[in-house]
Amino acid sequence: MMRSPKAMAIACRKPSGEVVVREEVWRSITGRLKFLRWPFFRGTVVFVEAMVNGIQALTFSANQALEEEAEGPLSPWAMTGTILLALGLAVGLFVVAPHLLSLLLGRLFEADLGVRSVGFHVIDGAIKVLFFIGYIAAISLLKDVRRLFMYHGAEHMSIHTFEAREPLTVAFARRHPTLHPRCGTAFLLLVLLISIAFFAVVFPFLPKPAGPGWLAQAAFIGVKVLLLLPIAGCAYELTRLAGKRPDHPLIRPLIWPGLMLQKLTTRKPTDDQIEVALCALESTLKIEAGLESREAA
Repeated sequence: MMRSPKAMAIACRKPSGEVVVREEVWRSITGRLKFLRWPFFRGTVVFVEAMVNGIQALTFSANQALEEEAEGPLSPWAMTGTILLALGLAVGLFVVAPHLLSLLLGRLFEADLGVRSVGFHVIDGAIKVLFFIGYIAAISLLKDVRRLFMYHGAEHMSIHTFEAREPLTVAFARRHPTLHPRCGTAFLLLVLLISIAFFAVVFPFLPKPAGPGWLAQAAFIGVKVLLLLPIAGCAYELTRLAGKRPDHPLIRPLIWPGLMLQKLTTRKPTDDQIEVALCALESTLKIEAGLESREAA
């Protein structure tokens, strides 16, 4: 999947070997609500819209595969249920479990690790990062996921080629690395790291919810989920800055963890995988150029 300011394309190689491309004009909500373009607001919008685009891409690719297996396309209800289940598991693994484990560690070691303490959020954040890296390392052992990570590498190589203003061919793309400072993986890692400081600052000022202890903890977990949106806004601004000046001595340390993590989430792709990534990129650029020409006229 490739997206520009006004266009989006999804390329997929069917089991038969044919490359199919879905092209469409993309209208961001920021075009209608100008204030959402402001720094820190725009990151939240990008985060939500990227999830929507990702769901669209997954649905399209899954249906292309099912067509040739004569199983028919996935129903909207089936895809919605799958997505909701995945989101629920993600919240459970990366928000609920670290929170509860941090409380448990505080009790086991008889330490003052209430949700208003800095130590609680340092431990909570460290557990999240360990879970995140462990999860990626674990799924990378699966054959289908390794292939997905190869396509991830192909995406980055294609983007590098475009940014270098080189011809969009497999030969030129092969010259570039699979790592990229504006990667979504690096963005997610930044979200986890920023959340440590964000929660440590915000939670001491939150009122204690009334009711039993489990209800209070449930409320605190709910607040964490809601705060992920402004945290995503902060992470986006840092990721955007890193993409503009990746070699700056102050920026390099910020993007280094994300680049190292990409060594897990990207693999060297095959030529046919790079070809698919380039197809998506070329289609997006074609739509974008056509829209600009019509607007200029």
